[in-house]
Amino acid sequence: MSDLYTRFVSGVLFPLQEKLKHHDTVRVRRDMEDRQWWPQARILDVQLERLKNLLSQAGRKVPYYRELFASLSFDPAQVQSLADLQQLPFLTKAVIRANSDALRAEDASGLARFNTGGSSGEPLIFYIGTERVTHDVAAKWRATRWWNVDIGDPEIVVWGSPIELGAQDRVRLFRDKLMRTELLPAFEMSDARVDQFLARIRAVRPRMLFGYPSAISHIALHAEKRGVRLDDLGVRVVFVTSERLYDHQRAVLERVFGCPVANGYGGRDAGFIAHQCPSGSMHITAEDIVVEIIDDDGKVLPPGQAGEIVVTHLATRDYPFIRYRTGDIGVLGTESCACGRGLPVLKEIQGRSTDFVIAADGTVLHGLSLVYIVRDLTGVQSFKVIQESLELTRVQLVTDASFNPDDVRKIIEGFQRRLGDTVKVEVERVSAIAAEKSGKFRYIVSHVRNAAQGQG
Repeated sequence: MSDLYTRFVSGVLFPLQEKLKHHDTVRVRRDMEDRQWWPQARILDVQLERLKNLLSQAGRKVPYYRELFASLSFDPAQVQSLADLQQLPFLTKAVIRANSDALRAEDASGLARFNTGGSSGEPLIFYIGTERVTHDVAAKWRATRWWNVDIGDPEIVVWGSPIELGAQDRVRLFRDKLMRTELLPAFEMSDARVDQFLARIRAVRPRMLFGYPSAISHIALHAEKRGVRLDDLGVRVVFVTSERLYDHQRAVLERVFGCPVANGYGGRDAGFIAHQCPSGSMHITAEDIVVEIIDDDGKVLPPGQAGEIVVTHLATRDYPFIRYRTGDIGVLGTESCACGRGLPVLKEIQGRSTDFVIAADGTVLHGLSLVYIVRDLTGVQSFKVIQESLELTRVQLVTDASFNPDDVRKIIEGFQRRLGDTVKVEVERVSAIAAEKSGKFRYIVSHVRNAAQGQG
């Protein structure tokens, strides 16, 4: 059970903050908590009604969509099913960059400017309105409560986004202290800095952690190396998001913190798409999010087949995200979850398209096929694989004294078995591997896939 202060924060303090921000978060979350138990057909009826409202609003108030609908003779009033979305083209990063102002609703006010990290080159700049923020916060809040924790429970956040870190002024720090949440910046992960993180975690005794799986698992492994226990603090759950969660990371976190790991999938651009429940399913926030899975030709695939995840966010009337290509690869589930929630399931999230590599003969391989070669070698502390071209792949390694230099040959031969005998594999031993500008860490970066798909 939550303690008295947690109940005060979640029931009084946080709702007051949201009301002062003109966010209807409490009502939205309560509606979501009610609807999650509805039969899936009833949830999808709500989804369709909200889709009609979004399309109608976009056709009337958003210059880009008003012109697009006219050119296609598309009438939102004639929409009868989610399949009617397929009459519309995809929204891509390139389209957003070219139509930044025209995507803004003419009656929009109070829009906040956001951007993605731009790890593959050029950042994406877009805008988010109050409705979108409200619904995203409510969706995350609902998922938090699935795990017997709530806003106001002591929390450690391991994050690296410049937006969050740049906002650490006195007001933000005071608010975080009231909410009992503390930020540990994920940019610098030196041994000395991680020692400080461990001291703070033990002092705070958080009920939950939230952040990048790569960063929190790094802290966990460092704790094991130092002989520092973290499984005696009463941590109930580790929430991870914003990167692919690998099985070995989940195992490390569960072992070191002595609690379950809850995966979350989404992005600053696409919103909170899916959250893991205690029964293990990734439930789509279907009240707000329509998910389509498409093949390389843009054809919508049925549940059970892997393809690119395309998202329509239904709470984006001020700056619509309609059929937005995320660049991520996933699979929709075909079965309901044992937890009893009617929310549809995202069965697999295979990672970004840039988490895949291309062999010399054109075969698409998941980056895990290379990750496993490096990860299991003795003495490898961290690594990064960069596929520069079909002809060249580079590997950065951070190693300790137990690393056998002869294993460099194992890496080269293993990579060539998968990518092709003619591929040049350069292995470089480095003292540290920098995170992306956002603070995230990526094991696999394929510039070949980027170029092929034109993703920024």
